[in-house]
Amino acid sequence: MKILCIGEALIDMICTDKGSPLSKGQHFLSKPGGAPTNVAAAIAALGGQVELAAKVGNDPFGQLLVDVMEDFGVSTKWMLKDDNYFTTFAFVSLMLDGERDFVFNRGADGQLSRQEIEAIDLEGVSIIHFGSATAFLPGPLQVAYQGLLQKALQKNIFISFDPNYRHLLFKDDRQSFIDQSWNFLECCHFFKLSDEEAILITGSLTLADAAAVLLEKTKAVFTITLGKEGTLLGYKDSTYIIPSIPVKPVDTTGAGDAFVGAVLYQLSDKDLPAIRQMTLEQWQQVVTNGNKAGARTCEYLGAMEAFKHLNNQIFN
Repeated sequence: MKILCIGEALIDMICTDKGSPLSKGQHFLSKPGGAPTNVAAAIAALGGQVELAAKVGNDPFGQLLVDVMEDFGVSTKWMLKDDNYFTTFAFVSLMLDGERDFVFNRGADGQLSRQEIEAIDLEGVSIIHFGSATAFLPGPLQVAYQGLLQKALQKNIFISFDPNYRHLLFKDDRQSFIDQSWNFLECCHFFKLSDEEAILITGSLTLADAAAVLLEKTKAVFTITLGKEGTLLGYKDSTYIIPSIPVKPVDTTGAGDAFVGAVLYQLSDKDLPAIRQMTLEQWQQVVTNGNKAGARTCEYLGAMEAFKHLNNQIFN
């Protein structure tokens, strides 16, 4: 059955002049990106059926994103081109102190409208993945995102959520991000958070306290990624640590998206009642395989390059 991912498709412009602020950077590497775009590519690489709902500019960079998705086997019929807005860019430079110099040039991704989402045929779609931090910014995509959530609930479709918090996007309005995240956390069937996101969204001081709040306030199965420490699985009334897969990391970009893609790929052959009946042991195996996909991604430079090396044989 099909998985639908919704959110931003964008171009990451990565400054390769180490330690240079963007104002002084002269060399940039363009990489296709956007969290839901990455998740869709990972699902397709593993052999899943997946569609991506996103908007890009009617320009060479928008065409690049469409081409990359089609090369992975992602259906792009809901990747729409906008004549009035350019493809979204995120310019990033890593400073020597570890801080990021970041400029977000938002364009077409934020223009995906509710009317365009309403036109999507959900026949055969078993899972919808909401994985876009930019969808919580004001604009048409924000309205479309909420509209699709309501449509998924009405049609009893499995809902997956990853908030993908970006401090530089919400530094002036974190509460809006938190409030909108809770709207999804209380509705979805599965969600993935980082340890930072779990503490931020719950307002807790420790990860243990955050997990306790999530167990109490949500009905979903959830995971909290802990880097080399593994993944925390929240199932019913308890939490479990699923060990990570030891690797020598080259680049961690896209590892979380590969993890989510692997989880959803493994669930896509089941309907919602069957997923609800999954045992703890089955969920532990799903998360273990997700950890394998995330680990494999860390072994290559760049998310899309890493996803070329994903296939379902890594689960063996």
